[in-house]
Amino acid sequence: MKRPLFVSVDGPKGTGKTTLLEAVTTVLRADNKKVIRLCEKKSDPHRGQTMILVNQLVRNPSRNLEWEVCERLADSRAWISRHVIAQQPPGSIVLIDRWYPSDAAFRRTIPFAEILQLNIDRNVQVPDLHIGIVTAPDISWARAAARRRGLNSTVIHLLEEHVACTNAFERAIENHGWVLCRNEGTLESATAQVVSEIYKALICRGADG
Repeated sequence: MKRPLFVSVDGPKGTGKTTLLEAVTTVLRADNKKVIRLCEKKSDPHRGQTMILVNQLVRNPSRNLEWEVCERLADSRAWISRHVIAQQPPGSIVLIDRWYPSDAAFRRTIPFAEILQLNIDRNVQVPDLHIGIVTAPDISWARAAARRRGLNSTVIHLLEEHVACTNAFERAIENHGWVLCRNEGTLESATAQVVSEIYKALICRGADG
């Protein structure tokens, strides 16, 4: 039996990841695909302790503290890789809301290349498909402002920070060859693109044996 296809969906705040994931899940299930929806923060047994560090980092920024946050997140992802992702049904499609690509957006002093190597060294599961969801910063900022929970970010509070976050993530998408989805048009259009990329990944894996 084929192992699950593991797909990470990452991006800055307010880009519509959750809504898009729901739409993609609906389309795939309508085509009789077994879809498993995961969320990194909800699967992380150590999230509380990590967020204590993140709040400390916001109050007193330092490279050492930021690196400790990265290490804790990588260790949690390694745990999720072993105890959650590896346990999913063979032949399923596992969609996770955030994974290590998100660090490219939210970290400030640690280069993403170092974070990527850290996650590899800690045996974090590498997705079969990385999808980066982005919009122009003013669009995602306005979308977030319209939500009841607002931006809901511990580390991003100002538009300028959100712009820097978006720019950093777009650079990472280009540098690492992730799939770019500009979620600025209709939900149907973005959904069709993501579903198409997932089917391409399934076909490619089938061709590889």
